[in-house]
Amino acid sequence: MSKPSARSGALGRALVPIAVAAVLAACSEVGGQPHGQMPPPEVAVVTVEPKTLPVRYEYVGQTAGFREVEVRSRVNGILLKRHYHEGATVKRGQSLFLIDPAPFQVGLAKAEADLATAEARQAQAAREAERLKSVLDIRAVSRKEYDDAASSAQIAAAEVKGALARVAEAKLNLEYTRVESPIAGVTSRALRSEGTLVSGPDVLLTSVTQVDPIYVIFGIPETEQLRIRRDVEAGRLQLPSDRRFDVAVTLADGGTYGKQGKLDFTDVRVNSSTGTIEARADLPNAAGTLRPGQFVRVRLSGATRPNAITVPQRAVLEGPKGKFVYVVNAESKAEPRPVAVGEWAGDAWVIDSGLAAGDKVIVDGVLKIGPGAPVRIAAPAGEGKPAAPAGAPAKAGAPKKG
Repeated sequence: MSKPSARSGALGRALVPIAVAAVLAACSEVGGQPHGQMPPPEVAVVTVEPKTLPVRYEYVGQTAGFREVEVRSRVNGILLKRHYHEGATVKRGQSLFLIDPAPFQVGLAKAEADLATAEARQAQAAREAERLKSVLDIRAVSRKEYDDAASSAQIAAAEVKGALARVAEAKLNLEYTRVESPIAGVTSRALRSEGTLVSGPDVLLTSVTQVDPIYVIFGIPETEQLRIRRDVEAGRLQLPSDRRFDVAVTLADGGTYGKQGKLDFTDVRVNSSTGTIEARADLPNAAGTLRPGQFVRVRLSGATRPNAITVPQRAVLEGPKGKFVYVVNAESKAEPRPVAVGEWAGDAWVIDSGLAAGDKVIVDGVLKIGPGAPVRIAAPAGEGKPAAPAGAPAKAGAPKKG
């Protein structure tokens, strides 16, 4: 057997790399990707679509009576009787306490007696002046005597008016012995018992609170008030036409109060101690479910954000220069886009600036990419590979039916 020549061996070694390159080229043509290069990562995107977004604000508030009045006696005396049950609902004008009326009845009788005396003096002085007037023309009396009589009649008439005023005052004091409720509402406990000496308005007897409707008072932080004003001026926020927000409250146990109210007052001043602006809402409370002094969560609704842009929270990333998102550009590459975020809207961020309608924001797969990386947008759910045509043979190894 003859040995191969050196020339033929060298030729064989030269043909080996060419054959390997041909095989690799064939494989790359079959697989669709150059050898050693991974396919672009698959990402899920959302397309930016501006929409009108309802806005809600939430604060901690406390309930207060619609009207709260202190019940005090207008006269001094001994507290004789209490006419109401503590904690009961009373009507306007209903008697709550009785101050001993006996001294005031005596005072009224004395004032009436003084009035009768003054009226008698007035009648006497009037008769005297009339008698002197009839003889003045024949000069039976001097002009001075007549003038003195006329002045006495005028003084007597003034004394009658003073006596009438004292009678009216005595009657008023007698009426004030009946301490009445100035409003309709719920009474608190009595702070003075029967037999106590009451020194007029200085002594608080009880209080009455009107709880239907009922107020809810809360504070709006100054920073949030400024942000709302800026958003309104920039056109990013629309408030209710009358600025009377709809108000709902959540109770301490997490339950929602069944009635809604309206915002009816916002203070112009900022509380220097808390840095908040006081606001107040009134809610119907016919059943008395809400009691003054309760702490509640207050929700304001009625404002909207026109043309608002939102993206899921997981799409917003934090970088050295602030927050940004990845957007798929026209070249199917991941482009980092700085954004300014606003408030939360459910599980999404409201984007104040940085995105426009039609932008494709990457929400899933951001950990597999970097700036400028080529990406492939995943097909939405239900849009995968088309179903096999009817009658197509089953894949090898697949179980046969029937």
